Amino acid sequence: MVPLSFAGEEFALVEGRALYWPRERALLVADLHLEKASFYAKHGQMLPPYDSRETLGRVALAIRETGARRVFTLGDNFHDSAGPSRLEPHAAGMLDALVRATDWVWITGNHDAAMEASAGGTLAEELTIAGLILRHQAKAGETQPEISGHYHPRLQITVRERAIRRPCAVVSSGGQGRGRMILPAFGALTGGMNAADPAIVKALQPAAAIDAVLSSKGRLMQFPLWRQAA
Repeated sequence: MVPLSFAGEEFALVEGRALYWPRERALLVADLHLEKASFYAKHGQMLPPYDSRETLGRVALAIRETGARRVFTLGDNFHDSAGPSRLEPHAAGMLDALVRATDWVWITGNHDAAMEASAGGTLAEELTIAGLILRHQAKAGETQPEISGHYHPRLQITVRERAIRRPCAVVSSGGQGRGRMILPAFGALTGGMNAADPAIVKALQPAAAIDAVLSSKGRLMQFPLWRQAA
């Protein structure tokens, strides 16, 4: 885990994809996209049907590493709202064990807006915890501290003629707000968007600066993405 200060709170990046909030003993993960492979299979594109097992295994490891007692998922938990009904028995058992062991809250997203509570846990469109808003998609113009997902940000840079693409968080600061963060996708079968994409920059306004943040060899790395014109 790598310490990260945000909006007056102390957090930690976990495996570069999750965020742990020690004061709340809470693990935050975004965009699990469980049962994405089975969704594509229904539409004729056959993929190995084990993405949910891998994703839930990652969640279990993060819970063990952090000792989290609460889990907040930031939307697009399943690739579609019917995803819970397609979980094969092994993955369903994994999820059931995780939900029973923690205070689990599903924040719904655009992919699973009609998701029902059949997978256990609690459903919410968004939450505010200790003054920090948790939602699926960053709300343009938001001036309160906010953590969201949706965009699957990845840092894309070239170092010594080598292209590097790594999942990252994107953090805004300054402007009229107190800081906002977009988490990378946590799911095993998820792609990514360039963290500097104009859609991400626009979603995090107002801001004075926007940076990509990730962990590398136990250190917090920060890369400037956008700066307000002087």
